[in-house]
Amino acid sequence: MRQIVLDTETTGFYANHADNPDRLVEVGCVELINRKLTGNNLHFYVNPGRDSDEGALRVHGLTTEFLSDKPEFKEIAQQLVEYVAGAEIIIHNAPFDLSFLDMELARTGRRAFKEYAASIRDTLVMAKEMFPGKRNGLDALCDRLEVDRSGRVLHGALLDAELLADVYINMTRGQDALLMDTHSPQETGVVVVKIDLTAIQLPVVSASSQELAAHDAAMTEINKASGGKAVWLQSA
Repeated sequence: MRQIVLDTETTGFYANHADNPDRLVEVGCVELINRKLTGNNLHFYVNPGRDSDEGALRVHGLTTEFLSDKPEFKEIAQQLVEYVAGAEIIIHNAPFDLSFLDMELARTGRRAFKEYAASIRDTLVMAKEMFPGKRNGLDALCDRLEVDRSGRVLHGALLDAELLADVYINMTRGQDALLMDTHSPQETGVVVVKIDLTAIQLPVVSASSQELAAHDAAMTEINKASGGKAVWLQSA
């Protein structure tokens, strides 16, 4: 399974602003194959053709001067869509990043970003389901899942994608078995052997009279402590 963890930085928060829409200034992608980092990453700084808002600049620190000699999005668009083609894309707060990617791709006459990917997975949605009522920003998730973020002074698309990859692996650690490709064992090193268990008879061990008596005594004490409200007695 090929997955791409993706993050972006922008000049502001409004990709669809009518007068002066915000633009992408950085795209960072980290590749996972069978849940392992490959090192085949993709990273671009992008000249947005406008200044960043003060709030956004405080977040990523990418000045207009620094970005002035970087390629425009139209120059890196094809390489980006070829890189993500057919992969599952993992993004934290996907609607935000997708709104900018779709806007930039539309400017170059290309289709919406999701049409190049196999699927989109939003780790913010996953986190809200796993940790309801808690802070689920990337910093909070790193702290909760013990992912080292000590190098994150400013936001950066590639750094944040690398952190999110670690967060995602930790959030889905119990799902490894679900991701095995049993149709190609030579690629995963897994040999699938079918075993017929129908002939195996499992022994049935009954509780002894002493164990039954101890159980009844424990149930009586629990019922007494609850003021006679034991559910199992009410439904008996």
